[in-house]
Order: sequence, then C-alpha cells, then structure tokens
Amino acid sequence: MWSWFIDIFTYKPDQPLIFSRFFFWGFYLVVLGFYSIVYPKRLLRNAYLFFVSLFFYYKSSGLSILILLFSTISDFFIGKKIYETKHPTLKKVWVGLSVFLNLSVLAYFKYAYFFTENFNALFNTKYEVINHFAQFSNSIFGTGFRVDKILLPVGISFYTFQTISYSVDIYRNQIRPVKNLLDFGFYVSFFPQLVAGPIVRASEFIPQLYKPYTITREEFGLGIFWIINGLVKKIVLADYIAVNFIDRVFADPERWGGFENLLALYGYTLQVYADFSGYTDIAIGVALLMGFYLPQNFWSPYKSKNVGEFWKRWHMSLSSWLKDYLYIPMGGNRTGSFFSYFSMFSILVFISFLAKSLWIFVGFAALALLVWLIGKLYPPFKKEVDTNINLMMTMLLGGLWHGASWNFVTWGGLNGLGLVIFKQWKKIRPWKNPNHPLVKFLGIFITFNFITFTRTWFRGEDWEKAIAMLRQIAYHFDWSVAPQVLSGYSSVFWLMGIGFVLHWLPERWKISYRKWFCQAPRPVQLSSFVLAVFLVYQAVSADLTPFIYFAF
Repeated sequence: MWSWFIDIFTYKPDQPLIFSRFFFWGFYLVVLGFYSIVYPKRLLRNAYLFFVSLFFYYKSSGLSILILLFSTISDFFIGKKIYETKHPTLKKVWVGLSVFLNLSVLAYFKYAYFFTENFNALFNTKYEVINHFAQFSNSIFGTGFRVDKILLPVGISFYTFQTISYSVDIYRNQIRPVKNLLDFGFYVSFFPQLVAGPIVRASEFIPQLYKPYTITREEFGLGIFWIINGLVKKIVLADYIAVNFIDRVFADPERWGGFENLLALYGYTLQVYADFSGYTDIAIGVALLMGFYLPQNFWSPYKSKNVGEFWKRWHMSLSSWLKDYLYIPMGGNRTGSFFSYFSMFSILVFISFLAKSLWIFVGFAALALLVWLIGKLYPPFKKEVDTNINLMMTMLLGGLWHGASWNFVTWGGLNGLGLVIFKQWKKIRPWKNPNHPLVKFLGIFITFNFITFTRTWFRGEDWEKAIAMLRQIAYHFDWSVAPQVLSGYSSVFWLMGIGFVLHWLPERWKISYRKWFCQAPRPVQLSSFVLAVFLVYQAVSADLTPFIYFAF
C-alpha cells in the first residue's frame, strides 16, 4: 500500500501524465473532487489549481519543474516593475529583460547541442555541452545529475511564449499585473494546456482568474463533447494510422514505392492534425469543466482556400502570437524595421551554422545589401520587399521554433514562400469572385496538397529522408501495386477516408450535432464520457504514440 502511494508521487520518464493514459483521468477526477470544495473562494481556488498543475508538470517532466518555477517567479516580479516604472526607456529595459531571460532559457535547452556542434565544425574546436543547471545543483545540493546531457523540458516553448506575452501586454497597457504570485503561477502552469498549448494570452486568460466559477448545462455538455472528440481523434484515428502504416513508411521510405509514400504523406497530414487538434480539444474540454475558457486552436484547416487562410485556421494560438508579437513589430505589411533586419541577420547565422559554412552568410548578406541599394533608388520596391521579408522571417522563425534543423528551416521557408506567392497572386488573379464553387474547390485542392507536400520535411527524420520520400513518389510510382496495398492496409485507409470526410463536413453540420450533444440528458453525456475513457484505457496496452507537439 505504501509503495503504491509513493509510486503515485514519483516521476517516471516512460509514464508521463498525459491525456491518453488512464491514470490522467483518475488524477482529473480527484482534482475535480477537491475543486468542488474550494471553487467558491477565488484565492484558494487559484492556489489549489497552481499546485495541482505543478504536480501534473512534475509527473510529465520531472525536475524540469524548476525551470517552470524560474520563469514564473522572474516574470511575476518583472511584470510588476514594468507596470510601476513610469520612464519609457526603463519600461523598455524591463520588458527587454523579460524577453531576454525567457528566450535565453529556451535557446539554452533547445539549441545548445545545435550551436555547440556547428561551432565546432566551423572553427575546428572541441567544445562539449555542459548542463550548467545540473552542475549547479550537484555542487550546491549534492545531487548526482548528469552534467553532460541536456534534456528538453516538456512544453517549454509554450509557457515561454505565455510569459513573454504577459510582459509585453503589461508594457502595452493591455492588462495590469496579477495581484499575487499564486495567481500568476496558475496562469503560467494551468495543467490542461501547459505542455502542448494552446498558447494562452495573458490578456485573454488573466481576467478569468478573478471571475467566480460558473458553468451552464450547455457548457458542461460542450466540455464533455470536446474531451470525447479529442480522445477519438488521438486514440482511434491518429495513433492507429501512425502505428499501422505511416511510421513504417517514414522510417525507411526507400523500401516502399511511390504509391505507398504518397499515401503515407497524406496519412501524416491527417495524423498530425488529429493528434494536435485532439490534444487541444481535450485541453479545452478539461478546462471548461472547471469554468475556464481556452482559445480555439484549429478551425477545419484543410478547408482553407489559400496558404494565408490555412495559417489563420491551423495552430491558431501560435499563428496569432507570431503575428502580434513578431510580424507586426517587424512592420507587418507596412514597412521593414530594425527588428526585421535583426531577425534576418539571426536567421542567416542559423543557416550558416546549419550549412557549416560562413560563405552562406556572406552570400546572403551580399544579396541583402544589393536589395537595400535597389530599394534606396526605387522606394516602392523597398516597401514590397520589406513586407515580403517580414512574412518570410516570421515563417522561418516559426520553423526554427519547432527545432534547429534543415528540415524545419525548409518547412518554414516553403510556407513563407507560399504566403509571398499568394500575396502576389491576389494582385493578378483573373477571377473577381474567389468564392465561386469551382474556384473554392481549386483553391482548397492546391492548398491542401501544398501543405501536405511541406509535411515531408516536418515529419522526416532528416533532410535526406525527406528528399528520398519525394524521389520515390516522383520516380518510383507504380499504380499496379495499388490494389495490393489498399487491401493489405484496408483498415488504415478506411479510417483515413472517414477522417477526411468528417473533416470536410459542412461547418453547420458539425455545429448541429455538437449542439445536440450539449442539450442531451446528463446521463447520456456522462455515460459517453465514461465509455470514451474506457476505450482509452483499453488502448493503453498497445503502443500509444506520444503527442507530436510534446517534442516542441
């Protein structure tokens, strides 16, 4: 009995506390049980959810909880300083400190190996990565952590962006700082969205900290609906097609023909949507049952008629964050800025490191200088180039946010290029009505296939395997194997077909059956929830794939 109790409070790297494990739902029921007692008292409620969230994060990422606490405490006090400081320059210093600290911690854990490896390659040095946090703990507290390995804390990219938004929103006078550290800690660490989003803006969530708990019958039903919807997407759809077909092809694309590679690519574009949107559906539902609203993160993205619309429908919290805190400060669609060129310089440094050649940097720098000179002679050209640079820099930085590799640079660059091309195409397209049924179909078809094509680099283990997959599709495509492949993996392709059909259903149909469930009798809702959780428990014995965005 005692060992079982200790086991509950012990971090196990191979058993993180995630939505697809039955243990999470036991944890959640216990949380709701105590929540039903403390919810009337706001301060007690927020403090309770803060400590519960810390336990959740510890079970998901171990001692990385110390990094989360560092970000929470530092940004809480910096936020107060930003608000209290009256001098504009000092305000900028404080907000700059917040951004610097957050991005430095993120860069250290996410890009330390990248910088060290490529610095050694460029300058023929032999530096090694050292975990300074582990070294500090060993020397001060006598712990025995490894100092030669840095593990990426789960969800660091998400909560880093949240704490940055908090400081910037205070600087912009959009919010006031929270009243105490416990309230702020709750905002940063709220467990439904802590490790994989959606990214919650301070201006959207913090006002909810001070509102009393309320939930209507329809909201209760909607919360249950989103949880079931997310579990079905993740367990029934994403995991099944990944384990039984997609992962096999991506692991060694040259062993498979072009037909199989193409189907795996279409399968992956469905898997990554079902996996990530499934997680955020569950997060939204879990939060809603406790009276908190998280932002919508997906809106049928494969219905998009162009790349610009796609990025308004896909990972909406990240897209809007990049727009408001990166693209617009660069100058948006108006002009360039110092931030634009600093970002371009930083990305050139990244690409030079990736290529292990300083000549790449020199070449791009020379090209940038030439563009700048032409812009001086012809100002309209400069404005056009500046706005396109802002788009490209935003997408490249978005790619590098996912990871420091040629794959993510290529993926971000292609999406940036797609945005730039569409921006120019709008000026010359021959039709006046972009909502004509034929035009809409053509736009959706082209956009979906373009996004699917770019997924080659997003999913591929390295750049060479991504190219190998495209090579198989281009040069080794054999229609004659189609009947054999389709029959051999019939359950996978039936499920893929159902997934795409459900995705492309008219929005009014989805709203209709969602509304019906929200108004169904409470026993129907609860029994549906218990059945869905039971199915997850049954699937635990199989090889569940981790949520894809846990890696970011």
